Amino acid sequence: MDLRMVGFDSPLFHALQHLVDASDEPLSAAGDNNNHNKSSGPTRTYVRDAKAMASTPADVKEYPNSYVFIIDMPGLKSGDIQVQVEDDNVLLISGERKREEEKDGAKYVRMERRVGKFMRKFVLPENADTDGITAVCHDGVLTVTVKKLPPPVPKKPKTIQVNVA
Repeated sequence: MDLRMVGFDSPLFHALQHLVDASDEPLSAAGDNNNHNKSSGPTRTYVRDAKAMASTPADVKEYPNSYVFIIDMPGLKSGDIQVQVEDDNVLLISGERKREEEKDGAKYVRMERRVGKFMRKFVLPENADTDGITAVCHDGVLTVTVKKLPPPVPKKPKTIQVNVA
């Protein structure tokens, strides 16, 4: 089957394929001077994070008073999900979906549901109120709401009295 016919010849697909292929190769740790197999390629952490981000789709909505981030998280408990703000303006949503333990001698015939770490980062706009963030997970859908700060009140001109010397 020709992959170009189904849209797999795009530069984005090739870049993702490169990341997936790179994760199978041994990567040097950043700053490791003892490693003789130095690579200018991505670190193992970068590849893991890129895979986690690529496999975590999200919807983002803007309302007059807030931004809303919606991510499907079927089967996860609230303890499996972390919502944080980094560097004062980066919203980080992460966690891990674990595989169910096999019981009573049952074994998987097919595994198609994704397991492992997931992560998404969003750079928040300047008017985001990072103190006014709420996160609710209901029926397997995580909804993170970031309130907007009110617009700055324009300062009125201040008149300075000029004195005669």
